[in-house]
Amino acid sequence: MPTLREVEFQGEITWLGHVPAEGGLRARSVDRLDLGFDGDAGARHAGANRASCVRVRDLYPEGTEIRNARQVTILSEEELALIAADMGMEAVDPSHLGVSIVVRGIPDFTFIPPSSRLQGPDGVTLVADTENRPCIFPGREIEKDHTGFGPKFKPAAKNRRGITAWVERPGGMVIGDALRLFIPDQRPWAP
Repeated sequence: MPTLREVEFQGEITWLGHVPAEGGLRARSVDRLDLGFDGDAGARHAGANRASCVRVRDLYPEGTEIRNARQVTILSEEELALIAADMGMEAVDPSHLGVSIVVRGIPDFTFIPPSSRLQGPDGVTLVADTENRPCIFPGREIEKDHTGFGPKFKPAAKNRRGITAWVERPGGMVIGDALRLFIPDQRPWAP
C-alpha cells in the first residue's frame, strides 16, 4: 500500500512569481517557473540549505545552516480573496507577498498535511513543508502601494498564508497547469 494517496482535489495554477535574491520580498510575475532541486534559480529562497530563522529558533541559534524546506511559497487564490476582504481591499496582489505560486481549487489549502505532494503535468513535484505563518514584511510591501492597508495584512492572513514547500522532482510550471494533490496515507497524530 502506498504511503501517499491522491485526493479528489486538484489545484490550478493561476499566478507564478519570481522573488529575486536581492531587493526584498516583492515578486515579479512570470509565465513559467523552471524548478531545479535548489528551487527557483536566483530566487530569494533558492538553495539546498539556508540559514535558520525565527521560525525554528527553538531548535537552532538564528543563522545555523539547515536544510531548505522553504524553496517556494504557495498560496490559495480562495484564501487570498478572504485576506483581501478582511483587509477591506478588492484584491491583494500576490507580488506583494513574496509568492512563488498561487493555486485555485484546493479547500483549506494552508492546512494540507505536511509532506503532501503537489505534482504538475511534467512530473515536477513539490513537497509541502508547513504553514507559512504571516509576518510583517508583506504588509510593508502592501503599504508602499496602498497607504493604510499594510498593517491589516498580518491579522487578515492568519490561517490563510499558504505553505512553504521544496522541490522533490525538478520540472516546469506554467499558468493553467493542474497540480495533483497527494496526502500522507496515515491517521492524524493523537498522543
